Amino acid sequence: MLDGPLLARWLAAAFALTLLLAALRPSAAYFGLTGSEPLTILPLTLEPEAAAQAHYKACDRLKLERKQRRMCRRDPGVAETLVEAVSMSALECQYQFRFERWNCTLEGRYRASLLKRGFKETAFLYAISSAGLTHALAKACSAGRMERCTCDEAPDLENREAWQWGGCGDNLKYSSKFVKEFLGRRSSKDLRARVDFHNNLVGVKVIKAGVETTCKCHGVSGSCTVRTCWRQLAPFHEVGKRLKHKYETALKVGSTTNEATGEAGAISPPRGRAAGAGGSDPLPRTPELVHLDDSPSFCLASRFSPGTAGRRCHREKNCESICCGRGHNTQSRVVTRPCQCQVRWCCYVECRQCTQREEVYTCKG
Repeated sequence: MLDGPLLARWLAAAFALTLLLAALRPSAAYFGLTGSEPLTILPLTLEPEAAAQAHYKACDRLKLERKQRRMCRRDPGVAETLVEAVSMSALECQYQFRFERWNCTLEGRYRASLLKRGFKETAFLYAISSAGLTHALAKACSAGRMERCTCDEAPDLENREAWQWGGCGDNLKYSSKFVKEFLGRRSSKDLRARVDFHNNLVGVKVIKAGVETTCKCHGVSGSCTVRTCWRQLAPFHEVGKRLKHKYETALKVGSTTNEATGEAGAISPPRGRAAGAGGSDPLPRTPELVHLDDSPSFCLASRFSPGTAGRRCHREKNCESICCGRGHNTQSRVVTRPCQCQVRWCCYVECRQCTQREEVYTCKG
């Protein structure tokens, strides 16, 4: 696991790479936000040419469904928040799977093939996307970037007489309501749509589970006779870790299929679980990810991923797993990095340059 500074540098580099790739070629990242059309990755800042109607143009460029386009146009802040949510979700997905065979490859042809199947990876993409949109909207409300929402209103916290509501809480109530309406519920007869919608809701529920109340004391000598409190969402990186754990423990649900027509029927209960008391909806009531199909190995190049040939690995951590038993190549190189850094009075850090040899391991083809 990377420490704080390394994680910050990785996220900054990954974000810069995402924008660079978007500038070089048409790029899209679809996570179930739009139903059937890809949601194109756009720069986070809207072009100044159409400041008055920029959100209309941005909503049209996102290729949303009719209802979603209408919701997007209602508030100038929605389009920019959608773009932010997609970029944030993509980066977190790539970070969480950086040591896995499938490293959240989102290039067009791989993404399109993956989303046609009900793999665990597809379930994670739906969950991380809805979580990203919920998180981004709640933060946009509290930051004053939305016209139809503002700071979270005072929730039902205990001991109301002992504290005063203050600060600017993240507006989870507005964002979760918006996301559920934006994603919409599909026909209960559509097996895949029900599973996708369930995984969308898992992302929203994980956001809700991470909400914390932050308070500051204002009493004399720190007596805390009066407190100012507000609600805050957990950092999105924490949300990503929780969803990654749910991915690892995802439940497979089956379906009754007519072999003659290939049409799917009712969902059967997850493995090892009985249907609910009423037997009408065997999907788990707890916020767990579900999937329909067994995932491919992702070892070799296919329509789902480029495979792991040439992937960099860590010899002691994951080379054996990522390289799928094919072995790995070892390359030695010399690198120069700052070292032995000291803070000099008053305002700068002085470092030496240290040269060392390091080993780089990559999977054989």
